[in-house]
Amino acid sequence: MGPVPHLFEPLTLRSVTLPNRVAVSPMCEYSAEDGFANDWHLVHLGSRAVGGAGLVVAEATGVEARGRITARDLGLWKDAHVEPLARIVRFLGAQGAVPGIQLAHAGRKASTAVPWEGGAGVPLDAGGWEPIAPSAIPFSERTLTPRAMSLAEVGEVVRAFAAAARRSLAAGFQLVELHFAHGYLVPEFLSPLSNLREDAYGGGFEQRIRLALEITRAVRAEWPERLPLFARLSCTDWVEGGWTLDESVELARRLASEGVDLVDCSSGGLVPDAKIDAVPGYQVPFARRVRSEAGLPTAAVGLINTPGQADAIVRGGDADLVMLARSMLRDPYWALHAAAELGHPEARRVPVQYLRAYP
Repeated sequence: MGPVPHLFEPLTLRSVTLPNRVAVSPMCEYSAEDGFANDWHLVHLGSRAVGGAGLVVAEATGVEARGRITARDLGLWKDAHVEPLARIVRFLGAQGAVPGIQLAHAGRKASTAVPWEGGAGVPLDAGGWEPIAPSAIPFSERTLTPRAMSLAEVGEVVRAFAAAARRSLAAGFQLVELHFAHGYLVPEFLSPLSNLREDAYGGGFEQRIRLALEITRAVRAEWPERLPLFARLSCTDWVEGGWTLDESVELARRLASEGVDLVDCSSGGLVPDAKIDAVPGYQVPFARRVRSEAGLPTAAVGLINTPGQADAIVRGGDADLVMLARSMLRDPYWALHAAAELGHPEARRVPVQYLRAYP
């Protein structure tokens, strides 16, 4: 048997070692009630751990009730949310996967219907709530107009992220990812298209990145030094006059100095009409450039479909980790199948209960 494929080499970040470079990307399931995880989340996340992924990241989890995208999002804004997540964490760890969670605030994209019910804004008289954002600019004509945040509310959000990090630790997670992507609250502050503030959080680059740095600093103060911290960035808005890849590289440098260990490189989501040429691996160049110029590990994500493609990304130094979303929805056992396809079946982490099916 030849050398271990790069995709199946371990990756150590601080005191945590991922058994391979295959990660389950955080994917909203819109299946919670009042923020509480349930059997759906256990089976959804647990089956991917059984399927051999080295890292399993729970979906965007609201740090405030008003920070949820929909009323069916996961939450960590109260202590009672911890134990249902801890049950999932215990199962993931028992399968050899590192359990992670993505902490998020939806900003102006909050209070919407679940996607299979159309995804439009849900007004207060229909069970919705008032979204908050850097400026009172709606995401689209189908969503609610947010209220511009006061300085006091900015501080509340920073503290909410820190409190959610404490609860993540109590649940047993070994990795936290900060959701600074896809047009939610933090990227709304980052982009001049959605941030028209004239105070310390708006205007030039230094002001627009201030909230991202404050959240990172507050979370890192709560999150133990021994455990890794990720940040997901939308590396470009794909719109003229919006957030750029150059700015992402510089922000990644600043995040590294605040204790971020890896940048998960995505893109888009700020405006509904962005023109994106979404071909397989279309975001990999972002991960390559951030890794090269900001000097910290990156994850590649977005239309990564085949084991050969994923292995080439790691082998070529484009990224240190591959995040899989739709591929994992289609095949929870993607990692087990990838090991066989790449000619290294002994890299599979097959549960003992399933060994009789794997010669």
